[in-house]
Amino acid sequence: MNRPVRVMSIICLGLFLSLLISTNYIQFFNADTLNAKNGNRRVIDEEFSRDRGPILVAGKPIAESVASDDRWEFQRTYPNGRLFADITGYFSYTYGRSGLEQSQDDILSGSDSRLFVNRVVDLIGSNQPRGGSVSVTINRKAQRAAADGLDALPGDAQGAVVALDPSTGAILAMTGSPTYNPNRLASHDLDDVQKAWDELTSNPDEPMLNRGTQQILPPGSTFKLVTAAAAMESLDLNPDSQVKAGSALTFPGMDYALVNEGGSNCGGDRITLTQALEVSCNVAFGNLALEMGQDALADQAAAFGFGENDFDQLASNASQFTAESDTELNDPQLAQSGIGQFEVAATPLQMAMVTGAIANGGALMKPYLVSTVRSPDLKVLETADPEKIRDATSSRTAAGVSQMMVDVVDNGTGTSAAIPGIDVGGKTGTAQSTASRPPYAWFVSFAPADDPKVAVAVVVESSSTGRGDISGGRLAGPIARSVMEAVLGQ
Repeated sequence: MNRPVRVMSIICLGLFLSLLISTNYIQFFNADTLNAKNGNRRVIDEEFSRDRGPILVAGKPIAESVASDDRWEFQRTYPNGRLFADITGYFSYTYGRSGLEQSQDDILSGSDSRLFVNRVVDLIGSNQPRGGSVSVTINRKAQRAAADGLDALPGDAQGAVVALDPSTGAILAMTGSPTYNPNRLASHDLDDVQKAWDELTSNPDEPMLNRGTQQILPPGSTFKLVTAAAAMESLDLNPDSQVKAGSALTFPGMDYALVNEGGSNCGGDRITLTQALEVSCNVAFGNLALEMGQDALADQAAAFGFGENDFDQLASNASQFTAESDTELNDPQLAQSGIGQFEVAATPLQMAMVTGAIANGGALMKPYLVSTVRSPDLKVLETADPEKIRDATSSRTAAGVSQMMVDVVDNGTGTSAAIPGIDVGGKTGTAQSTASRPPYAWFVSFAPADDPKVAVAVVVESSSTGRGDISGGRLAGPIARSVMEAVLGQ
């Protein structure tokens, strides 16, 4: 064999081996990744012909597959779709998956490795593979109360509600406004799906955004809970400690003063920490931020979960104390941060976690939504195991802040969340955004104070209510109360 033929033979052999290796790599090592891609039409065609497993709330489906008479055999449907859209997400032939339909796809589609035996049995019986079921922690009455509360707000209000069990981290309610109907995206009429998608994605109000986990906004005075905890931890304060108050916090050499809402003096030049929280005194908490310093306040925020993303079952974003971890704040910026302004931004889930940790003796629990995963024959494959992330504060500090929050509802700005016969802890927040738009109205709360079963965070982003009438207590407090009452069976 002459040299040119040998060279060509070696090249052809190399090409053949490369092709063989590449094919096997794709088939065996890359298969799961390729199958999971939303745009893989072959896989989606196959999945649309399966009996996809249900997503359940208290045993009743909020997402299920029903038999259809077209080429895909099964139609994904969402009973009460708008009520649970933030949780289920959508399963669309054209646009893939979101929400639990995405994060729990392996079990719902039947491709999870734990369902191998089921797939073999289905294959032997010439049956299509079936998906397993996913049960979630949502309290249906609390979810309805949250949605109804947002719907009752005047005008085309935007906002979100998240409620959780402080002792476990189980999410009891999660909804936002505006929302959308996932049935429109799951339709087998692909022209209608395209029309729905174009409408939803072009809507400036972003109805498909999960405002409970993805939207970070300045938390305003609800962040004073973090500042109060930091002050008690680093400055050794207690609820009866005297703190600076008055009508304004000034900064030498600067033409700026931090003032209180409505120009009040909070009750005097020196007041207790409890009174400062009751009347939501900006001067007091801005000054506490200066006294303890940026590091102490940032560390306390981090202990509560700011800067981390502890929830992986739905798309979510981390909350922030500063826009960048190495930002050095000047005194006015630090004082503003102490009252939940400047660059502080949080999701409702984050503020529910802060509230839950305070109610839970300082222990911050990992939030979760999936309670039980079962095979198609109802065999339990997985049960949620509550997990503590860390102790965000000492039990002493948590007890002190909890009692001050009860005083806020009993005697301060949070009276709209009061429930007769039950001690409720709460905190209002009215966060300024820009001069061209109304403030954000926040409310966080927990109940009962002696044995907390629910912690709630509510934010109202906008409403047709007059700017002067917007406050956390007025708009968000009643929603929080109704959610707590639903969980407690009131």
